[in-house]
Formats: sequence, C-alpha cells, structure tokens
Amino acid sequence: MSAHGPKRRKLDHSLHNLDIDEEVESQYESSLSGSDPELITKLENGSTKDVTTQNVAQLPKLSRSWSKPMPTKDMYTSDMFQIQLGELLAEVRPNYEKIMARVEKTLRRLKQVIDNIPARDPQPIYEAAECFRNATGVAIAWPDSGPTPDLKYSVAFAKPEDINVVGSFVLKTSVKHEEPMVIDMAVTMPASLFQEKDYLNYRYFHKRAYYLACIASTIDATTDCKVHVQYQYQNDSPLQPVLLISPVSNGGEDDFSNSKCRIRIILAVNSAVLEIEKTLPWKNCIRSKSSDDSSTSLPISSPVYNATIRAESSIASYLKLLHGTKAKADGFTTACVLGTVWLRQRGFGTGLCKGGFGGFELKSTIALLLQSGGPKGRPLLSGGYSSSQIFKAFLQFLTSSDLTKTPLILGGGNTYDQKAFKTNTPILFDTLRHEARNTLDLLNSTLPDRFAPTFISKVDDTLYEYDTVIHLPVAASLKPKGHTVNATDRLLHHCTKLYTALSTGLGDRVRLIYPKTLAFAPWTIRLSSPELAETQDIEIGILVNPNEAGRAVDRGPPAEDKKAAAAFQKFWGEKAELRRFQDGSILESLTWTEKGQSRSILQQIMLYIIKRHFDVEAANALQFIADDFDHLLPENRASITAPLASFQPSIEAFEALAKHIRELEGLPLQIRQVSASCADLRYSSIIPSTPKGTHGPEQPMDITVQFEGSNRWPEDITAIQMTKVAFSLKLGELLEEAIPGLITRLGLENQGPSQNLLNTSFLDVLPPNQPAFRLRIHHELELSLLSRRLQDKFLDAHSREAAASAIAAHKRTFVHLPAHTQAITTLCTRFPALSPSIRLLKHWCASHLLLGHLFDPLIELLAVHTFTTPYPYNPPGSIRTAFLRTLAFIAHWNWRAEPLLVSLGTAMPPTESGAITTRFDAWRQIDPVLNRVALFAASSLDPSGIVWTERSPSKLVAARFASLAQAACALVKTQGRALDARALFVSSLADYDFVVHMHPKVLGRVEKKAKPVFKNLAVQEEGDRALVGYDPVQWFVEELERVYGANVVFFYNKSVKDVVAGLWSPHVEERAWKVGLGYSSIPKVKGDGEGGGAMVGINKMGILNDIARLGGDMITRIEVKGGS
Repeated sequence: MSAHGPKRRKLDHSLHNLDIDEEVESQYESSLSGSDPELITKLENGSTKDVTTQNVAQLPKLSRSWSKPMPTKDMYTSDMFQIQLGELLAEVRPNYEKIMARVEKTLRRLKQVIDNIPARDPQPIYEAAECFRNATGVAIAWPDSGPTPDLKYSVAFAKPEDINVVGSFVLKTSVKHEEPMVIDMAVTMPASLFQEKDYLNYRYFHKRAYYLACIASTIDATTDCKVHVQYQYQNDSPLQPVLLISPVSNGGEDDFSNSKCRIRIILAVNSAVLEIEKTLPWKNCIRSKSSDDSSTSLPISSPVYNATIRAESSIASYLKLLHGTKAKADGFTTACVLGTVWLRQRGFGTGLCKGGFGGFELKSTIALLLQSGGPKGRPLLSGGYSSSQIFKAFLQFLTSSDLTKTPLILGGGNTYDQKAFKTNTPILFDTLRHEARNTLDLLNSTLPDRFAPTFISKVDDTLYEYDTVIHLPVAASLKPKGHTVNATDRLLHHCTKLYTALSTGLGDRVRLIYPKTLAFAPWTIRLSSPELAETQDIEIGILVNPNEAGRAVDRGPPAEDKKAAAAFQKFWGEKAELRRFQDGSILESLTWTEKGQSRSILQQIMLYIIKRHFDVEAANALQFIADDFDHLLPENRASITAPLASFQPSIEAFEALAKHIRELEGLPLQIRQVSASCADLRYSSIIPSTPKGTHGPEQPMDITVQFEGSNRWPEDITAIQMTKVAFSLKLGELLEEAIPGLITRLGLENQGPSQNLLNTSFLDVLPPNQPAFRLRIHHELELSLLSRRLQDKFLDAHSREAAASAIAAHKRTFVHLPAHTQAITTLCTRFPALSPSIRLLKHWCASHLLLGHLFDPLIELLAVHTFTTPYPYNPPGSIRTAFLRTLAFIAHWNWRAEPLLVSLGTAMPPTESGAITTRFDAWRQIDPVLNRVALFAASSLDPSGIVWTERSPSKLVAARFASLAQAACALVKTQGRALDARALFVSSLADYDFVVHMHPKVLGRVEKKAKPVFKNLAVQEEGDRALVGYDPVQWFVEELERVYGANVVFFYNKSVKDVVAGLWSPHVEERAWKVGLGYSSIPKVKGDGEGGGAMVGINKMGILNDIARLGGDMITRIEVKGGS
C-alpha cells in the first residue's frame, strides 16, 4: 500500500470547550466542606465494606450534575435485563399501523396494475426477448448471458395465481435500520407457464426473468401508480432478480416517501410445479453440451442453483409455518426480533454477501425447532419459553451442533441420507457458531454489562473484528464462463477453494477464516444486469491464534505415512522438506523466518499459498489492509512472533540484580522482597531501556526493596527517611563489593518544605553493560504513621491535605505499582498482542502530548480492558485490532457517568463491581465538577478507582483524550481499507495558545562521534554513565507546573520532548481585580460606556518572558498563537 505522507489528515479537535462554571464550582466547595471527612478518607483508601448506597444518599444533593447517576450493583439482575430488552424492543420495532396507513394505497394499486397486465401468448424465448425489448425498452434481467437462437422452448405471461404481502412486515418481526424498511409483495406465477423439464439449464429462470420484465415494464409505463422501478438481486443471487419499488417525491397519492419504506416485488411458484426430487442439493441441473467445456473441473452438482428453485417453490409453505408458529408460541415474534438485531449487529444477512443467514433463516430455524429437532422427533424448543429463553436456546443450538458434519433434517417422513447433505467447507456456519459461542460466553459471565455487547455494539467492521484483513481480486481466469455453472456457484466455488487452501495451510495459526464479497446495488430496468467492475474483490477476515501465529517450524506427517506425506508435498511443493527432529522423529516439515523479511510469517504463508494454488497475478494483487501498525513504534518494530524479546535484557538484568541483593551479607536486616515497579519490567515502555543511552541520556528502571520487620525502626517519619538513607548507603557499598564494575550513587528527592512526608532518597545502581536501576526502600511503618497523622483531629487543613497526598503517593509507589507491574507482566505473557498494543497506545498519547498527564498504569489498564473484557469480540490477536478497539472504547466511554472496571485476572465478582460502582457514585456526589477525580479507573488490585487518576488527568485533559480518540475512530471509518496508520499519530499544534520549542542538544540528539580507533577508548566511552537519569525537559516542565500550573495547562511529548505546549486557563482571561490573585496580571481596557469595576487579565507576555528566562539555552523559540 502506497504511503500518503504529504496528504496525511490531521485530527480535528477543540481544546477550548470546557469552561469553568463558577456557580457550580462554589456549589462544589460548599458541598465538599459539608461532606463527611471520614467518608472521603474511606473513598481514598478504597474501603468497600463501609461505603454503601446509604452513605451516598446522605451526601449533599446538588441542583446540577454532569449526568445521570450510575446504577448500583443490583442493576444487571434478570429483571433489569428484561427491562433493557423491553426498551430495546420499543426502540427497534416500527409503527406498523402508521407505516401501513402511508403505504397501503400504493400496495393496492400495484396489485391492481399487476392483475390487469394483459396476457402474452407463448413465443420462442429468443424471439420473445427481441420483441419485448424493441416494444418496451425494458431489459430482461437474465441470470446468465441470455438465451441463444437455438433454444426452442417458449415463454409467455399470464395473470398471477396469487399476490400477497409476505415477510417480516406481515409477521411484525421487522427491525428499524439505517436503510429503508422493505415490504415484500410475493407474486405467484401460474403453473401453466412451466413444463416438467424446466428445472434444467436455466429454463425456469429464463421464464421467470421474462415474467418479471413484463411486470416491470407495465408498472414503469402506467399512469395509475407513479413510482420508481429498479432491478435488484434478491439474496445477492443473479438467479433471483426482483423489482425494487421506490417512491417518487411529488406529493401525490402514490408518494409513500414519508413511510421510509421500499416495496420489493418477488416471484414465487407453486411447490408442485418443479419436482423436489430433481432439485436436491447433490443433483446436477445444469447439463454440459460439450465434453471439452472448461467447467468440467468444477463440482458436478449445482447446489445454489437447486436451492434457489426450492426457495421460490417454498414461499407459501414457509409463510404458513411462520404464521402457525406465531399463533402457538407467544415468545416467537419477540425472539425473532432479538435474533434479527443480534444478526444485524454482527453483519449477517439473508444475502450471500452477508453470509446467507439473516432474519428469514433465523425465523424459519426457530419455527422448525419449536416443532421438531429433539429426541424421537419431539420439539427441541418448548412453546412455553419466553422470548429471551428462545433466543438463548437458539444460540445454544448453534454452538452445540456442527451442521457441516452432522446435518439436522427436520420434519418426519423423509428418507434422505444425512451424509448427502454434508459439506467440507463450513465457511458461514463456522463464523455463525463463533459469534454464537462468543455471545453465550458473555451472557453466562458475571460482567456488569452484558446487554450492550449483545444487542447494541456494532461488530461488522472488519478492521476492528478481524486480526488480519486481506483483499483479493477474483482472477480473470476464474470469472463466470458459459452455461455450465452459474455466476453465483462459480464465485462461491472460488471462495470455497480459497477458504480450503488457507485453512489447510494456516492450520492452528488461525481461529477463523471468513471470505465474503461485496453486494450489488439496485440498477435501472433499462439494463439486464448491474455494471460490473473488471474484478470483484473477495474480502477475507482472519482471526489469528497469536500463540501459534509466529511459529517458525511446522511439523507434517511422518515419512512412513506415504499417503499423508505425498499429500503434504503436493500442497506445499518445494517448500516441504524431510527433517529429523531432536526427539528422533523424521517428519515432513516447513521452515519460516522473519529475518530479512518485510512480511510476518503469517503473511509469508498466505502469499505462498495464493501463489502456488492460484496464480502469481493473484498473489501480486493480494492486499493486506492496514498492516502497518506494527511498524509505528519508534525505532523498533513490534512483532507478535516475539513481542517480549526486546525487554529480555532488562528482565534478565533485574533478575540477576535481585538475586545478588538477596544473597548480600552484612545488612542489618534480611531482605523480604525485591519488586519491579517500572514500565520496562512489565513489557510496556515505548522504547526498551538500553545501557548505552541510544535515545538520549539513560533513564534508570525503578525497583523496590523491602526489609523484614523489626522493632528497631524509628516511629517518626523524618527518622525513617534518614534510616533509609543509611540502608541505601550500606546496600550500595555491599553491591559494589559483590559485583565488579558496578557503580552505585545515592540520590535525594522530594526535598521541598511541603514534601517532608514523602520518600526522600533513592539509590542508582549501574551494573556494567546492563541497564541502570533506581532502588527505593519500602517500610510498612510509614503508611501507619501517615494514617495516624491524618486521623489527628487537631491537624489543620493544610497539614491534613499534605498527609493525604503523602499517603496516596506512598501507596502508589510502594504498594500499587509493584502489584500492578506483576499483574501486567503476567497478562503480557498470556496475551502476546498486549505488550505491543500498550506501547503503541502510549506512543499515540505521547504523539498528542498527553502522556505527561496520564499515569502509565492508567494507559495500561485501558489496553488490558480490551483483552480481559473483549466482548462482543474475542481477545485481540494482532496489534491493530487491540489498538483500534482500545481507541474505540475510549471514544465511546462516558467517563463522567461510568467507571472503568478492569479485571487483571479472573472475572470480577458482582459484589466487588457493585461496591466499586457505589464508590464511584459517592465520588461524583462529593466532586460534581470533577476537580479532584475526572476519570475513575478501578481494577481488581485497586478497588478505590483513584490511585492512577486522582488530580490527574484534569477534566480538560480527559475531554481532550476522549475527543482525540473520537477523531481517530472517525478517521478509521472514513478511510476504511485505505487507512494510513501514521495519520492517527499526527497532531496539530495550532490549537495551543503557545508552543515552546526545545533545543535538540537538550534532547540528546547530538551527532554521533566517529568510532574510536582504539578499543579501550570505545569501552571508556560506553562506560561513561554520568548522565543516568538526566532528564532536563521533564524537570523544566515540572518546574513550570509548580509555578504556573494553576493558570496554565502544559502539554509535552514525554517520549520525544521536542516541544512544550500550553493553554491559558479560561478563568484568568478576564475577571474583577482583587488582592492576592496568585498570578501576574495587567489591567483590561474597556470600551466607552461599559460599566463595572476594574477588570484584569493574566500577563501573558510577562509569563512567557519568564518561561524563556527559566529555560535559557534549552529553548530555541516560543511560538505564540497569532504571532511568534
């Protein structure tokens, strides 16, 4: 796919859309001051047993809130699910009376017009076609290239036996959709027009096409009913052209445009006209005229041709079946509506291009199962089932039955052999059963929300649904030819051959393969067929098994099995080789590699299969859609084959250091635990750490050391911090003695007067030729002392706030972060696509200057949610699907009214999720303007929901985060298969009030020095690690936020760090002057006649000059909106 660098689209978003409402802000302050401090403390600590709905009810009520409160834990009981079903049904069911009132007159006039069409005498088909075209100007929609002069049978037109409105509209099982509703009018052709042999060689379909053209020409020419007439393929089959009647918006009596409906005239024939024994699936009804016809290599049966004849002969029978079932089973109609919604949300439909299983097939199957299908011919489903029970039982039937291997023949009295109905190409049924199994797993789970993924979520976008999507043009040599096999049969045969080849070659590397083609649009009755493109694309969606997709060696059959070995060699050709393995077995095998290849192993296999079993032209035309996501990580290609390989040196270095620390002798206390708490050590940093600092100054990886408990620890915060310094010095001394070449450096942090309750020291450990580590000491007594301080009733408000902040920081650094790291590490080994998708999501956040406002664990929780709660999908098997689904979740997440619940292992119990929801309600009550907690992200390790979101991100950043995700999803929808993934990572700086450009030297982007001539100089250069942990841009931004953070929101790319952007807070633009504003201000000049007191605004240029002086040589220029 060609690159579109110069034409990349920038995401459209607005930053200035969240003004602060001073009235609500003051209301928030008063409500917060009146709230129970103990309740707030419980919320911060994540206590679940003391925070109840009763506590929430006691909180002060506000006259204004952001949105409707979230339901409690009892929402998703069966009763609530039924309530949601009722609301859904009320939403999707059309108003049949209103529609009928608007369209009934047109239906009656159409019936009258068709009944009054004059009869046409029998005439040889070729002559009749020529005369008809010359007389009416209407083309006949032949199912093939049309009749030839040598055909001797005749065609005619006679009054229909019957005309009825049929289908979902009559049964009242229609569902509202984006497309206009279709009302089917069935016209039954008289039996006198047909002969016994008309089932052969398109004779029935030729006569049918002539009959339909007579109806089309009459309706088009009549003045009694002004409508627009078009041809359309019924069920996407060229064998079944029908008439699509659309309104003419002229305001006349026949104008039914306000009904938002279309009328479809379909044809039927009496079931006794064409003998059923002649049109069974294994029969061949298209006979070859010459033995040298190229189509003799195709299957001798014509199943689609035969099934189409039987379908048109069975319309009356199925109509009787469905109406009878509706009268006997009360839940049937509603179950059909639910099933139709479920199918449509997953892209299934009656048309062949939508899988061939839609509302009609679902209704017929349920109706038959309510009559038979069980043991000894009894009904499989009970007529007393409710609608939801029928729907769920239908899903269970799909998942428990493999109809491709064991066909189910419903109804008594038949003598057909089941083996005759078997198929070796279960394309549709595998996909349908996969979706049914997925939905059943969801309905049987304990997730809080099971309704929306089942009936609301749209699951038909291939870029989100399938891990790999390919487009393959149908080769010219495989286009329909001649009369031997019709176009539909030939296209399906091509899809079947493609499915068989890919499923055989890919094996257990994939979980599902689903090929489909695009449907034809309606066309004018002046043409016999729609205008066809030179090639028709086949779209193939593939669900990947990520644990096997990157396997380098495939084992085939043993050499002793001559038949299987020969079949293996025939399929793979020169790629197959005989190989002896370590266990002594001699097997046929295949070897693949990604080294030196631009394609993944999976893509290499698919290209090889297409090239070998189709042709080189098809292989060259094969397109992998949106496959460039794994190349987007900076300077490192992400790979599903070995997603964790780039982190292995860091993991091994940590394990070696932890082992050395545990084995140290001479420490006052024994080591209890050494824990990792850094993104590199949980496989989630954008760029893995390296000991040489190839991407700028080397940044150390955080680890935590905990000593065993002892009563010798002092019971004072300050004294504990000094004791930690002493332990760090001793630990560094012993490590330097134990590991030759290792360097340790003691560092201090949090040295401000307001930070005396925080951790004050760390130890940098620099092993030789390995990444650096930053070690902090954890002592449990600190948390107890801080909690005791917070509970002091005589503590002033400022000191209480400092103690609460210290508790949050301590728990975040020493409790939650190590536990989170361990959980993410486990999940990354469980889901191969998780690590690269987390890294790509962080890269996306960094590209849009958001990473400085979002804690890494919050981004990781969002990515994990896509894997542990994937419904209505399966867990992603590729980087693209994981990344796009996460963006879609962020875009649709109503974060003001809904908490984020993430399971980091087993499913979250309903009691736990209910308690978290209650706590979320409490936070929204005490903080309605979202000044303290904008995003609420809870997990099984953090039921409090605020560890990674308290104070940051702000509601402005959260809104920008969501709007960027929405813009990205809109871009994906707009570009579709032409998506350039790089466009998602392009963000405009024009929305910011000012942009500070940093000097490249500060970023570590210096030119590489010439390689030293002498090796010892190179070793010295690599070993120079004096700048470990040096990050001047981050320190610069932290200082700016400390000084100006109340009035300016700063954004910067935490990964590249080339710019620092800023937005002025809306409340400092203009306000009344008062003492102690807290920022540099200038008077605002008012126009003549304007009253009021003195108004001031923030001194923007003065602050920008201060920023320039603070940055000094680090800054190249400051670009201001509207100037520079």
